[in-house]
Amino acid sequence: MAPQAEQLRLFDSFTREIHPLRPADGETFRFYCCGPTVYGPAHIGNFRAFVLQDLLRRTLEHTGLKTRHVRNITDLDDKTIRDSQVAGKSLAEFTSFWKERFHADCRALNLLEPHIEPSAVEHIPHQIRMIAVLIDRGNAYQGEDGSVYFKVDSFPEYGRLSQLDSRELRTGAAPSANDADEYEKESLADFALWKARKPEDGDNYWESPWGEGRPGWHLECSAMALEYLGESFDLHAGGIDLAFPHHENEIAQSCCATSGSFAGHWFHNAHLLVEGGKMSKSFGNLYTLADLQERGYTANELRYLLIGGHYRKPLNFTFQSLDAAREALGRIARFVEALSGGSFGEKELFPSAGPGPFQNAWEVLLHDLNSQGALGQVFKTIKQTKPESLTDEEKKETLAGLGFLLESLGLVVPDSGTVSSELSTSEVPEEIAALAQARWEAKQAKNWGEADRLRDALAVAGWTVVDNKEGFSLEPK
Repeated sequence: MAPQAEQLRLFDSFTREIHPLRPADGETFRFYCCGPTVYGPAHIGNFRAFVLQDLLRRTLEHTGLKTRHVRNITDLDDKTIRDSQVAGKSLAEFTSFWKERFHADCRALNLLEPHIEPSAVEHIPHQIRMIAVLIDRGNAYQGEDGSVYFKVDSFPEYGRLSQLDSRELRTGAAPSANDADEYEKESLADFALWKARKPEDGDNYWESPWGEGRPGWHLECSAMALEYLGESFDLHAGGIDLAFPHHENEIAQSCCATSGSFAGHWFHNAHLLVEGGKMSKSFGNLYTLADLQERGYTANELRYLLIGGHYRKPLNFTFQSLDAAREALGRIARFVEALSGGSFGEKELFPSAGPGPFQNAWEVLLHDLNSQGALGQVFKTIKQTKPESLTDEEKKETLAGLGFLLESLGLVVPDSGTVSSELSTSEVPEEIAALAQARWEAKQAKNWGEADRLRDALAVAGWTVVDNKEGFSLEPK
C-alpha cells in the first residue's frame, strides 16, 4: 500500500468544501453507506452509488488507512411489505431472495464486502430504544393515530445539509404529520419514527411501548450507525437523491438522541441518466446488470463506465459508452500483454507498494476521487510507454504500478484471449467514432456542456479528439 502521508481529499456535501479525509480516532476510518432496499433487483443507477462507495474505500485503503465500512440492508419498509404480500411470501423469505441477488451482483462488480451489513428487521429493538430517548428529550411525540413522530421544529439545524431554509422546506407542507416512508421533496411535516399497525401491514408488526407497529424508514440508519460506529463517525455516503429528506432526518434524530455530531463528512454521488433522460421502469430504460449481461456486456465493463465520470456530475449511460468501456479495457489488456510477453491471466498483476510510473494518475485520483481524470492519466502513461524499450525490471515495475491503480479502481484486466490485436492509429472503433461524431454535432449546435461531456468520455476511453478546419481527428492517448 501507499504511504499514509498520501491523503485523499474529498468534497463535503455539508460544508461545500474539499477536505482531507482523516480518521477521527487516528486509527480507523469509519463510514456508513445507505444500502439497498431489497424488494427487487438493484438497477445500474443504484449501483453507481455502491461502486463509487467501493472506490472510496479502496482508495482510502491504498493510502494506508484501515477502514470500518458499514452498509445497511433495508428489508422493512412500505415497498418490501407491499411486494412480499403480492408475492404471497413472508417478509423474510421475500427479502432474503433479493438480498442474495444483490450480493451476487456486488461480487460480479468486484465490490468489497462491507465489514458489517446490518438489516432493519434485526435492529428493531435498537430503533425502539432510540425513539424512547427522543420522546424523553421532547423531540418526538405520539400522534392521535398511535404513530410516533419526530418534531422537526425541535431541531433548529434541520435543512443545513440540503441548504433549504424553513420557508423552502414548508412549501407544500402537509397540515399533519407524515407517516409515509418516502415523501415529496420540499414537503416538510413531522416524520414517522414508529408507524402504528395498519391492516395492509398484515403480519408485519412488532410490540412497542406505543402499541403494535413498526419503525419508520428513516430511523434504521441512525440506529445502526450508532450501534456499529458510535455517536460520531468519519463519513456518511449515499446518492444525492437521499440528501433530502432521508439524510436530513438522520442528522436530526441522531443529534437529538445522542451527544454526538453524527457524520463528520458527507459523500453524495450524482444521478445516473440513461440516453440523456431519467431512468424509469415506465420508460423501459431501467437496466439491471442481468439485462446488460444478456446483451453480451460484462460487469467489469459496467464498472468501468460507472467510474468513468466524476462522481459529483450526472453520468449519462448509453450503449455506445459501454462499448467504449470495452474498448478501453481492451487497450489496457493489450498493454499488459505487451509488457508480460504473453497471456497474463484474468485477476492479478504483480503486487505493488505504490503506483510507480502511474504516480500522476494516483495523484489525480486522490484529489476529490477523480476517477475520470485518473483513467485519462493511465492512458497518457500507456501511450508514452514503449514496452519494447524497457528492461525486464522496468516492465515489472510498470505492471506493478498499473496493478496498484487498477486495484484502487476495482477494475480487472480482461483475459488476454478475449482481446483483439492492437489497432493502428488509423483504425478507430465504431463506438469511439460515434461518440466523437456526437461531440462534433453538439459543438456545432453550441451545446458546450454536452460537447465537454463527450470529450471527457472519449478521454476516459483512451482517445484524444483534435479539432481542425475540416472537422476532427481521433488519436489514441
